Amino acid sequence: MKLSNGKGKMVAPLLINGEIHDVIVRSADTLLPILREQLGLTGAKQACQNGDCGACTVLINNQPSHACLSLAIETVNQSITTIEGLSNSPMQEAFVNNWAIQCGYCTPGFIVNSHALVTNHPNADDNIIEEWLQSNICRCTGYEEIKMAVKSVLKTSSE
Repeated sequence: MKLSNGKGKMVAPLLINGEIHDVIVRSADTLLPILREQLGLTGAKQACQNGDCGACTVLINNQPSHACLSLAIETVNQSITTIEGLSNSPMQEAFVNNWAIQCGYCTPGFIVNSHALVTNHPNADDNIIEEWLQSNICRCTGYEEIKMAVKSVLKTSSE
């Protein structure tokens, strides 16, 4: 990392969706505004800003993390995956095929989280699915379609 000026800002290399991006960060900046404002990766949504809703979920080293709480400077030398990095993934297709979307605001966070779920727990049962889905909130649906989408990917990957 290089100091860019005397105001506490640094140029930091972040590995996002397989590409290195040099971003300007302060030590207090969270990952969410860096993704959205500097890189134009707007799939992670700004919502609660305190880690309760999951709309800003990204993967850091294949683990779901809330970008609104993750300090950008702590993600240097980590692998970050956003919803844009999961374009046309089996989970994204499963959400579309199972109508696991309503207004769509929470959908990117759910897809990212669900992708991590099936990656980390390829034999997940209903209890594990329920547990993982608790980290994301949707105000439009009863979650059944989301569970069906997750189960369809789990089924496909076990065949």
